[in-house]
Amino acid sequence: MKHEWNIWVVGGDQRQAQLAVQLARDGHTVHTYALERAGELGEGVEPERDLRGAVRADCVILPLPVTGEGTLLNTPLSEGSLPLAEVLDRLRPGQIVCAGLVTPPVAALADARGLTLHDYFAREELAIANAVPTAEGAIQIAMEELPITLHGARVLVVGYGRLGRALAPRLAALGARVSVAARKWSDLAWIEAEGYGVEHSGQLRGWLCGYDLILNTVPARLLEEETLRDLKPGCLVLDLASKPGGVDFEAARRLGVKAVWALSLPGKVAPVTAARAIKSTIYNILNELGV
Repeated sequence: MKHEWNIWVVGGDQRQAQLAVQLARDGHTVHTYALERAGELGEGVEPERDLRGAVRADCVILPLPVTGEGTLLNTPLSEGSLPLAEVLDRLRPGQIVCAGLVTPPVAALADARGLTLHDYFAREELAIANAVPTAEGAIQIAMEELPITLHGARVLVVGYGRLGRALAPRLAALGARVSVAARKWSDLAWIEAEGYGVEHSGQLRGWLCGYDLILNTVPARLLEEETLRDLKPGCLVLDLASKPGGVDFEAARRLGVKAVWALSLPGKVAPVTAARAIKSTIYNILNELGV
């Protein structure tokens, strides 16, 4: 097992740019591609004009999410667009590729080329680490968008997974009157034991009229038109769930409900912290593989 790796970081946003910086600081050989708008990344990070050298990498790191529109690589910090297939075509069979939020079509592209693809976004340690900056980012948005303080506000967190568990105590610490909606009876018991109000996520219709803020963490359509009709004027809805999300945004527009789909908050509000979490997860993957 090596202690210094040759790593290529290809595409992505400020998370991947900061990831390249942190990898270089750890002593690895780091090359970047399709990150030209990230600016100067410092000593040890080598920007590349093409992908020819990527075939020699111990690991190629692709963005989170790996694709943007269709099968194009997610490259918001690049001047041009880049088909994912073109990137994968430059790699050798068996080469290790780490990517975030891998879809079945992406997995099929990698499999057809004999690549060893790992979805770092699917790892539990990254999901837990991402919950903290996501919760902080959501609270920041709520403070900016609401005309009232969170102190004293009635707030509902929908879902009691990793993110729900990070959100509820932080909101309560700011003085919000927090309720949490969940489906499992065991989760509802824990929610009540923690001192929060309790809602059943399968029975929200008719019970949301008193809330000032609703934060959804569940990637399933729980906040549909009939449920949104119950909201009082001025209630803010933040959807923190990954696609397909949990809010009917078209219905929200028709009803005049202010709803925000806040995706990829770790990369927007704390890219350095988000990059550190991705780096740790990729180290875990490479160490498990014995690279």
